[in-house]
Amino acid sequence: MNYPHLKKLFFTTTFAFLFLFPVFTRAQHVWKPMDPKTTTQKFSTLLFLIDNFYMDTVNMQQLTEKAIIATLKDLDPHSAYISKKNVKSAEEPLVGSFEGIGINFQLFKDTILVIAPVPGGPSDKAGLRAGDKIIKVNGNKAFGPQITNDWVMKHLRGKKGTKVMVSIYRKGAEGLANYTIVRDVIPLKSLDAAFMLNKTTGYIKLNRFARNSTAEFNQAIDSLKKQGLKNLVFDLRGNSGGYLSTAREIADEFLAPKKLIVYTEGYHSPRQNLYSTEAGHFKKGKLIILIDEGSASASEIVSGALQDWDRALLIGRRSFGKGLVQRQFRLPDGSVVRLTVARYHTPSGRWIQRPYNQGVEAYYHDLQKRMKHGELIHPDSIHFPDSLKFYTASGRIVYGGGGIMPDIFIPWDSSRYDKLYSELIRKGTFNTFVNEYLNNNRKKLQKKYPHFKSFMANFEITPALFNIFLKDTRQAKVTLKPDVLQRNTNFYKLQIKALIARDLFDQNAYFEVLSPMDHAIQKALEVMKNKTAFKEMNIKTQ
Repeated sequence: MNYPHLKKLFFTTTFAFLFLFPVFTRAQHVWKPMDPKTTTQKFSTLLFLIDNFYMDTVNMQQLTEKAIIATLKDLDPHSAYISKKNVKSAEEPLVGSFEGIGINFQLFKDTILVIAPVPGGPSDKAGLRAGDKIIKVNGNKAFGPQITNDWVMKHLRGKKGTKVMVSIYRKGAEGLANYTIVRDVIPLKSLDAAFMLNKTTGYIKLNRFARNSTAEFNQAIDSLKKQGLKNLVFDLRGNSGGYLSTAREIADEFLAPKKLIVYTEGYHSPRQNLYSTEAGHFKKGKLIILIDEGSASASEIVSGALQDWDRALLIGRRSFGKGLVQRQFRLPDGSVVRLTVARYHTPSGRWIQRPYNQGVEAYYHDLQKRMKHGELIHPDSIHFPDSLKFYTASGRIVYGGGGIMPDIFIPWDSSRYDKLYSELIRKGTFNTFVNEYLNNNRKKLQKKYPHFKSFMANFEITPALFNIFLKDTRQAKVTLKPDVLQRNTNFYKLQIKALIARDLFDQNAYFEVLSPMDHAIQKALEVMKNKTAFKEMNIKTQ
């Protein structure tokens, strides 16, 4: 199985721009200056010799970049080099914005299909709708095998204030309609969903710790409070991290003042302690955090701090295990290096970084190793040495050295997320079916279900509709095994309903539709209803 959420860990890292200083030494070490003759002069001399005496022409810039990449690989898995041309796109997810026309899209049969315009964005203001197909961009053909995600980014993104003309095909309309769109700044949301699971329990899912995440989180909390929020399920599954400062702010939302959230320390960086404050939107109430093998870095700072202070009960599987802090340095040509400058520790003193002495490749294949050992299915396969034992504020035992272990384990559902499901996703079977269905039924559905609540309560994937999906699946040459299909029919139907909801309403609707069959969410609701669960584990609720 592939785990796309783990690939983000190469680029999404925890930074400490505000809290770390460049050159200090720890008392127990003696700092020695670098000898230029054996380092910088030696390397620059080599480059000079290659450039002037090597038998063939050499791309010196490329050679230098390869040397930098190889050097950083030898340090740790999270120090990284980003070339000048990739800096902007690498920073976008954390900065929280880009400049373009503002659409969510997918490539459907070599055509750019508008899933939804960003509300209030340039495309929304211009009149683009979900289901529109972009046939031309500035008069040039925008369909066919040459159309890739990179092509779309290159032609539709651009500086704020610049114009682009798109020619749209809309079902039911004659010919193509031309729209001139003025590009603008488009916000990237880090909060996937926020809704009420029942009358008193809310749910928030955060996909990264970006610059605007705290504001998004607070807005969501305020909205849920108006709907009766008393308890919260905070979903950090698959969240690979982000800014250290944002992690501190999010943890501060839950903790009483003057509580240590995290401390960082490195050879050239003296210990820095980050504490909670008086601020915070959810200091009281039952709190459950969902984590899994894709929860890393800033996610582990938050979940580790709240576990150490017995403020939250953690449900899920052991987290990724990243306890290193990166700081970004700009190089002379505009490229950047994200260099690991410190380790971070949870309040109890845990350093949760997993070993990386076997090399970068082995480090990022650790998930396959965990699966092979049965860790994602059976928690008993996980063993921590006593030397890594630590204690929470109430005396509960927790461990360092390889991620955050949840208080309640939820196994990976291998029967549901099996080879068949992976093939359906890989071949785009769900999306293809939903796109065709909405292409023919969008107006009728919008009229029948003007609000999400009515859709959630009343819309069903009928047997006849599901049979059409199965027919399409067979045409896509997907082998349907009767036993697997029978076991997962309800799950597949829910996937289809969720995708339709996302298209008709928003991303929030997608997660809300799926929540009744999400084992971790349902376990969280079960624990919330248990009057003694939080007391038995000494979890504070006020």
